[in-house]
Amino acid sequence: MKILEEFWYGNIEPSELDRPPSKEYKESLQPICRNEEKLQATFTDEQNELFSRYVDCVREFQAMSDCLLFQSSYRLGARMMLEVME
Repeated sequence: MKILEEFWYGNIEPSELDRPPSKEYKESLQPICRNEEKLQATFTDEQNELFSRYVDCVREFQAMSDCLLFQSSYRLGARMMLEVME
């Protein structure tokens, strides 16, 4: 099956990584998680609730940003292919 057919039938999910995260990615994530845990340990219940809402907003924003980046990258790739075909 061709790539566009795979995409059409939902066999390709662009937002999923096609390979496991790299060692560098995992190493970058560790201090973020560690510091978040330390920070949350110092919060009151009210601060934890506020932080949770903040994290939800950041995740929603990141998802929108990722989508826009995907669209932009897809368009760039398509323009490159058009240029190759000229």
